[in-house]
Amino acid sequence: MTIALERPVGTTDPLTLLGDDLAERLTRRVTTDHPEISEATARRIVGQAAAFVAASGQQPGQLLAPSRLVDHGWHAFILHTVDYADFCRRIVGRFVHHVPTDEDGQLPHAAQTRERTLTAIRTAGYTVDEELWAKAADCNQCHAGCHDSPKSG
Repeated sequence: MTIALERPVGTTDPLTLLGDDLAERLTRRVTTDHPEISEATARRIVGQAAAFVAASGQQPGQLLAPSRLVDHGWHAFILHTVDYADFCRRIVGRFVHHVPTDEDGQLPHAAQTRERTLTAIRTAGYTVDEELWAKAADCNQCHAGCHDSPKSG
């Protein structure tokens, strides 16, 4: 007999970190800013953005970066400054800054950065939605790629 699990045992759905109201507001922001993204996909993106921020805060000194899709969720979250600051304080214990990379917009060693980021999310105990992590972020509105603040504090 085979049993299929919806998610691996021992991991948490990162949407639970946000609460229904905030997750809904962030999902609306993603679909408003990116009408090509469905509501269901936007909700998944928001969850992965929460996991990314939570994991980033637990890995100071590591260069972690969102995927292109997850970056949409991070940017939406940052726009809700009060909610974002509260989340960082409550979940991470400190503010997780958004720091653009070098001017060319490319993270060095993108494949290793991706794997390091996904490992950090899993290590923090959150489910990784692999379909949303295909490509590294290219934040053209930042004029560079985006990553968490590698400095603690």
